[in-house]
Amino acid sequence: MRAIKEIKENLTPLTDLPIYHTTGFSHPKLLIYTDRSSWHPEVSTWGLVLHWVKDKKQLKKLWNKTLNARGETIFEKPSFRESAKNNRCLIYIDGFYEHHHFNGKTFPFYIHRKNDKPLVLAGLWSELIDQETGEMLNTFSIVTTKGNKLLAKIHNNPKLEGPRMALILPQELEDKWLHPIEDELDVKSIQELIKEYPDEELDAYTVKRLRGKEYIGNVEKVCEPFEYAELNGL
Repeated sequence: MRAIKEIKENLTPLTDLPIYHTTGFSHPKLLIYTDRSSWHPEVSTWGLVLHWVKDKKQLKKLWNKTLNARGETIFEKPSFRESAKNNRCLIYIDGFYEHHHFNGKTFPFYIHRKNDKPLVLAGLWSELIDQETGEMLNTFSIVTTKGNKLLAKIHNNPKLEGPRMALILPQELEDKWLHPIEDELDVKSIQELIKEYPDEELDAYTVKRLRGKEYIGNVEKVCEPFEYAELNGL
């Protein structure tokens, strides 16, 4: 346990941690646990860099489209199928934010486990050498699945087709996501993990605005409860 703590302490300065609020579009650097080193975290940037990316211009054009990977099709989509077969990872977070739409306005919610233990997200990762700088780019995407009842109530963006949520893995199934794939049965075993997380294990509450002039930034207080009169009874 001490060795893992020392690894984290050495790697954390290379990341954007601590993160209390961020968006994928800022492409923060986090720690992930991969199928090649499940006990040793690696520094990785949010936004999977595809293996055919040739330069920074192409990277920036595609980067925002690979923040999330739709779980139902990760073994089919050219963007994700190689990582789905060979490069899966885990991302540990305390909670996440979703916006609720009501009367033409949006209201941010913070979602977390009721027992306040970390949420373990399923992800895909890739590694690519930047041809311009020679730097090794380690990047990841968060796998998503159908939203559960809680997310269906909160995540009601009229522009999106149905509620979605990050693929959260129960503690007893975390390691299974990292198991190597050797045949179709192994693929099926991974696919069976791609399902909504029980809503009774999660809790949610509204927080202050995460956009505009009222946004207080990436500080600890950003995830403190804040009530909106317009949402009374939600």
